[in-house]
Amino acid sequence: MEFELIAHLAAHPDRVYTRRRLMELVWQQTPTGDLRTVDVHIARLRRKLGPEHRALIRTVRQVGYALNRFRSIA
Repeated sequence: MEFELIAHLAAHPDRVYTRRRLMELVWQQTPTGDLRTVDVHIARLRRKLGPEHRALIRTVRQVGYALNRFRSIA
């Protein structure tokens, strides 16, 4: 699910998704209870991205998550 999650966020950079919407789009199920599973997957992705890239996944407080658009460094 981590791959599907980051792939979806990468396909729509800078777009903020609620936990509920991510469950619907990525897990393809209607959330009925705790949405913290999304938080757990985001935390795992950030650990795998490492300190240099973990900030690519942006937390929008009280809303959800977004993937920051990749910017080239010149």
